[in-house]
Amino acid sequence: MQFIKTLFRAMIILSPSIAIAQSSLLPQQTKYQQMLDRLEIKAQKDSVLNFSFVKPQNRKMLVERAELLLKTDSLDGNLKLSNVDRANLQSFFANNIEWVSGDKSAYNSKHPIWNTIYKTKANFFQVDTKDFFLAINPVLQFQISKEKDNNESLFLNTRGLSGRGLIAKKIGFDFYLTDNQERTPGFVQKWVDSFHAVPGAGFYKPFKTTAYDYFDGRGSIYFNVTKYINVQFGFDKNFYGNGYRSLFLSDFSNNYLFLKLSTRIWKLNYEMLVNELVPQDKNITAGNTVVDKKYSTIHRLSMNVTKWLNVGLFDNVVYGRTNSIELAYLNPIIFLRPAESNNGSGDNSMIGIDLKANVAKKLQFYSQIMLDEFVLSHVKDQDGWWGNKYGIQAGMKYIDAFGIKNLDIQGEINAVRPYTYSHYDSVANWTHYNQPLAHPFGANFVEGIGIIRYQPLRKLSIQAKLIAWRQGLDSSGTNYGGNVFKDYNTRPGDFGFNIGSGAKGTGVNGSLWVGYEVLENLFVDGTFMYRKLSVPSYSSYNNNSTMFTLGLRLNMFRREYDY
Repeated sequence: MQFIKTLFRAMIILSPSIAIAQSSLLPQQTKYQQMLDRLEIKAQKDSVLNFSFVKPQNRKMLVERAELLLKTDSLDGNLKLSNVDRANLQSFFANNIEWVSGDKSAYNSKHPIWNTIYKTKANFFQVDTKDFFLAINPVLQFQISKEKDNNESLFLNTRGLSGRGLIAKKIGFDFYLTDNQERTPGFVQKWVDSFHAVPGAGFYKPFKTTAYDYFDGRGSIYFNVTKYINVQFGFDKNFYGNGYRSLFLSDFSNNYLFLKLSTRIWKLNYEMLVNELVPQDKNITAGNTVVDKKYSTIHRLSMNVTKWLNVGLFDNVVYGRTNSIELAYLNPIIFLRPAESNNGSGDNSMIGIDLKANVAKKLQFYSQIMLDEFVLSHVKDQDGWWGNKYGIQAGMKYIDAFGIKNLDIQGEINAVRPYTYSHYDSVANWTHYNQPLAHPFGANFVEGIGIIRYQPLRKLSIQAKLIAWRQGLDSSGTNYGGNVFKDYNTRPGDFGFNIGSGAKGTGVNGSLWVGYEVLENLFVDGTFMYRKLSVPSYSSYNNNSTMFTLGLRLNMFRREYDY
């Protein structure tokens, strides 16, 4: 409650300055993410698109930039957009019609229902007047799967609504509300039993014994306090990164309450994110008590160092204060470590750096380096000191690979040392609602990811993905640093720890997805997935899963089990 009061006061102070056009954000895992990546790489030196690290992104900004680049390419062909790219852009404009300039008639439906429903191709119900815009859409997903050696049918049944709006183009808002019933593959059920959480969800109830029932509610309001400072107050997720995974902040966990301040000026982009989180609790789904709270503050400052190179600095502190926020951490100036030291606290702080380079209008190289704790002398001694806690990511994207239009390849490596993200105080580990806030594997792992995406037609998409990893797991109850929920003081020693220490597990998760967009935002999906985890010294960890899935979804992202 103290957190909400503090943020409400801040919003009251800021709100009188509202005067600038404001926009909602693209939804999580938008179908346009690959198109936006391609556009950024093809443009290479675009000063706006190069700030794509923080997701979700601003609709207004992206539409304005896409219109400009499309117009420029029509004149000189410099971007070398394919027919599929151009068709994707038209679909993108249809789904963000409130920010399209000029004539919008091309995005109207030819045969609206009762002259009210689907008046435009993308929105079930839409109001568009001078000072008010509102778009409401149903959210549906029906998915059935068959897992080898599992007598039960797996399913996902989702129904709900999403919407977004603008008031005088000065205040933006959006919401996403769904009710979900899901029976997951066996390895996910083991994960739920171990961590008392459904990945990506919050409070859940058992459904038909081996399935889960949960509600997913998200929403935000947006406004600008000056020409350059944007405010978002919401209950949702954020993703920090250019890769498939993030070592800073991912969207793997449950939604959380946050206040975000963003500013973009000159070659700089700055963001402050203050979050209210829920610490780990085995009884979190009991539903009969108010859950405790913990908090985090994140800063990130990035700069277009050159027209093709973007460099960012990141810091984060996680702490608990008996359901009250630490005012010292509301200072918007990067870095947080001095404030932590002055408080005399043992809060959990992390820093990081990220880099991204767009090269030759074909390639993108990206990286993250995250430091939880680091002492160079121990690295030089190669003594495996437990306290050297850090993670490294390196990746590459190659678009129109081998001269084939809309064939895109991505490769990525992630490595995180033991005990990273954990803390002696369980409240201060980098988790939320019994789920990791960064990588789903936690720590003490190395992972390689390869993804091939091909869109031969506007409505047809194909994706092949292979994830392989090695991780050190706990053995005989001994904490080897892979489980970020455990107190790092329960480690068996101080030296000799490397990635893979403990019970050595190797895993592979491969999938092939084919999706066809029958109508705007209505997809038919077919997926094959194979997953294997092998831990020779502990057979109880072993798991094999082969699964076939068919699904139908409307205005919703795909549910993936990619861990």
